[in-house]
Amino acid sequence: MEDLDACWWRDERARSLAVVGVALIASGAAHLVVWVILGGPWEGPVTWRKPILFGLSGGLTSLSLGWAFSKLPRRWGDSRLAAATAWALLVEIALIDLQRWRGVASHFNRQTRFDSLVYDAIGAIILFVTAVIIDLTVRFLRQRTDLASDMLLAARAGLVLLAVSCGLGIWAGMHGDIRAAAGLPPETFGAAGITKFPHGIAIHAIQWLPLLAWAVRRAGLDEKRRWRLVAASAVGTSLALAYALVQTLSGRSRFDALPAMTAILVLGVGCLALPVGVVAAAMIRARLRSPRCQPPRHA
Repeated sequence: MEDLDACWWRDERARSLAVVGVALIASGAAHLVVWVILGGPWEGPVTWRKPILFGLSGGLTSLSLGWAFSKLPRRWGDSRLAAATAWALLVEIALIDLQRWRGVASHFNRQTRFDSLVYDAIGAIILFVTAVIIDLTVRFLRQRTDLASDMLLAARAGLVLLAVSCGLGIWAGMHGDIRAAAGLPPETFGAAGITKFPHGIAIHAIQWLPLLAWAVRRAGLDEKRRWRLVAASAVGTSLALAYALVQTLSGRSRFDALPAMTAILVLGVGCLALPVGVVAAAMIRARLRSPRCQPPRHA
């Protein structure tokens, strides 16, 4: 069972994370419908964007963590830890949704005691889930699995990038609290840096890297080439993350970049685009060689 075709959700450690993942994605999609019907701005502290994006992102993360648990050797307490992580993600998104339906901000909001308790609860949950992600990352780096080398690289790189993203999210929250207390916009750094920019760049590498490993395998490429393509995508994601981090810490907006940083971004995008192009070309060639695509022979 070494790729995404396996029924990983049947593992008891993954079951609760899979169920919660589907529920959160459904919640995000439902709030998208609400936004389409009710309207309103996309950006801002009180918008439907947060229930939508946090629902979809939290759901994908829950599914990926379930997959990661299912690929590791069993350890005492894994099932309880996975279930606790699933419940934590569910409660976090529920609190964010609650605040939007109340018409108040879910983050950097200490206007009332209740709002402050909700915000602190969200922060505590994030710390717990981050600790679980770090634990999974260390285990993937140290323990043997049945995954092929390219899928193992995808899981390891994806988890490392997810852990880094969570760390950046915690930093953004702490920095935002300090700025909010001073009456400043909480989500900016310096003149125009956006703290959520680097946090968001790498958070979903744990989805697209294993998906790429699955796709290159379906394209019929050998394991060595698959490993190289996954590695290129991991490097591309890391370069994009470095670009976003430098932009933010230098107080610049997303695309107000110096030539050197523009070059890094272009190189990162190239590393990400290359595997996609190779997979697409391999699939097209396989399709053309398929007997169903050959013209009929006449007697």
